[in-house]
Amino acid sequence: MDITQLKTLIHVAELGSVSKASERLGIAQPALSRQIRLLEQELGTYLFERHGRGMAITEIGHEVLDHATRVLAEIDAIRNLALDRRSSYRGTVSVGTTPTVAEIVTVPLVQMIRDAHPHLNVRLSAAFSGHMLNFLQRGEVDIAVIYNLPAIRSLKIDPVLVENLLLVGSAKRGLRLDRAIPFSELAQERLILPSAGHRLRDIVDECARQAGLDLSSAVETDSFQSMIKLVRAGLGSTILPLAPLYPWVERGELSVSPLVDPIPSRKLVIAYPADRPVGLAARFVGDTIREIAADLVARNIWVGHMIGHPN
Repeated sequence: MDITQLKTLIHVAELGSVSKASERLGIAQPALSRQIRLLEQELGTYLFERHGRGMAITEIGHEVLDHATRVLAEIDAIRNLALDRRSSYRGTVSVGTTPTVAEIVTVPLVQMIRDAHPHLNVRLSAAFSGHMLNFLQRGEVDIAVIYNLPAIRSLKIDPVLVENLLLVGSAKRGLRLDRAIPFSELAQERLILPSAGHRLRDIVDECARQAGLDLSSAVETDSFQSMIKLVRAGLGSTILPLAPLYPWVERGELSVSPLVDPIPSRKLVIAYPADRPVGLAARFVGDTIREIAADLVARNIWVGHMIGHPN
């Protein structure tokens, strides 16, 4: 039994298919199948039931999977203990975020990394949550900061905050942070929203369902910058978090109001791979992002509340 076999077990169990695991890991399918067979032979039991649609993990497979996840986490902890925590971090940490998070954390993150560890480089990527999740699982980024991520065996997920979404309008719209607007009143708004299938749009549509609205959008765009330009031009309103908009609101170029009944919100998490080592530098970057979030929440710039605890 070796680490490679345990990693293969985790990914095949998660995806239910050797071919999908092969595509994710960039390893030939026969090699992954062989790893599973060797593990089953050593344990003397089948870990998966094979069928035409893929592979379903067995009851004993679930138990082995629980142990495999813990073993890889312990190996990661041992590697980190062996590193010199007193020295300045070096190398490069690749960080993936959603576009709105990038607007919030990029500048303070780079500044804090430079001040604490001047020899540590950071590579920043921005993409929607689904794409960023794939980047993390393929090893293209070391950590990812994304929204509404469910529990996944191949990832270690640290919750950061619950973020409230606000109604955003032009300066002339006269929205105010101290005056909440019932979600039902959005029926009268010309809304600029992401297209169907976008995770932020899913949140808005679910809130509309709860409020008994048949919500429609005047304009659809998945570009954060396009949304802001259209709203600033007075062509409609949108629904976004305050933090990435704060400079425009502070300058009086945009106005915002909280939404209630229901309150649209989403959970931000930091995700690390559970099936490969996570260096102390990557952990430091994740902790720094949490520190930035806590500061902005305390100052009511990132509207919401902190959750979870760093490990």
